[in-house]
Formats: sequence, C-alpha cells, structure tokens
Amino acid sequence: MNDDAAVALVVMAKAPVPGLAKTRLVPALGAEGAARLAGRFLAHALREALAAGCGPVTLSCAPDARHPAFAPWAGDPRLRLEDQAAGDLGERMAAAFENAFARAPAVLLFGTDAPALDAALLVRAAAALKGKEAPDAVFVPTPDGGYVLAGLARRALPRAWDALFRDMPWSTADVMRQTRQRLAGLGAHVLELPPLADVDEPADLVHVPAGWV
Repeated sequence: MNDDAAVALVVMAKAPVPGLAKTRLVPALGAEGAARLAGRFLAHALREALAAGCGPVTLSCAPDARHPAFAPWAGDPRLRLEDQAAGDLGERMAAAFENAFARAPAVLLFGTDAPALDAALLVRAAAALKGKEAPDAVFVPTPDGGYVLAGLARRALPRAWDALFRDMPWSTADVMRQTRQRLAGLGAHVLELPPLADVDEPADLVHVPAGWV
C-alpha cells in the first residue's frame, strides 16, 4: 500500500561473504576480514534504517534475497527483502527506485559503506523530501567524488532514475559531478547534505569505528 506520508528506505547490499563483499579491502584485511567488516556494515545500515522510522525498509540483495547470508533478516517483519536487478550499479539502482516508488512517494537509497550514515541523517533527508518547499532530490556526497545516499521525490522527477543512474562511470571521482549535471538538465531542485566518507579502499579504513575491524 502506498503511504503518502512515508519515505521508503532502500539498503543495497552484497551478501557479506568472502570473495563477494568489500573485495577491494582484501589486501588489508584478507577475504575473511573483509567479509566480516561487510557484515558489520550491513547490520549497522539496517539498524539505522529501521531506527529512522521514516517508512518501509527494503533490503535489496545481491546475488539474491535467498542467499544464506541474508537469512538473519529474512524473518524480520519490519524488512522487505528483494533481489537486486541484473546489470551494472546504475541499472540496479534504477530498478530499486522504481520498485520502491510503488510503496511510497519519496525514496532514499543507500549502501552499507558509510559507517557515519545514521538514523538522524536519514530522518533529516526524509524530512527534506516532505517539506513545504521540498527539493526534488537529496544527495549525500563523498569527499572522493561519489555519493553515499540518493533520495528522489516522485512528484517532481517521474522516471528520473533512468536519467540519473544509467551509463554512469561508477567508482570514479566523476560520479557526483556528472550527477549534478544530470540533475541540472532535469531542472531539479537539489539539496546536498554534508559529505560523508565511504569505505572502499584500504586507505579508507581510518573511517571505520574502533572495534569494527
């Protein structure tokens, strides 16, 4: 059911298993260590999404929602698990937005790589999309040129996910710059919240909370 007061939250995640999740951290942590950290990241992201209380929460799963690594969350009535679509990151994000817009008029989508992304920030982003002079989109950029959260309001940007996420040079320093250009081309009113660091490479481990590694 579509709740006009809700903002749907979508957490995109790979199964936290060796060889699949956080593989760029393997040189520093080993395959097992990288997978354990991925599991901590996933648990944190879901905990914060549920604590935000903004609307329905979906875990978008790769390789699929039936993977045993997602079993701890499969029985949680507060969560919806769904398969990630085929294709590159942009195609999977576009499909996740399209699915979520069937359940709410605004959507926040984020991954699990930013440990500082918390319930308070999710509440702030969700509230912005529902305000009287609400922006059409909300983004949280990263210092390395990407972003860790994308939020869209369906009323102003119908099918904007196709224009924003497809054919993007992912994992480069050009992602946020190109995203800004695409948003401008759509005539979108955009709110950018303060940047947050994500954890992709060994040098990024300085942003991991103590005791997580």
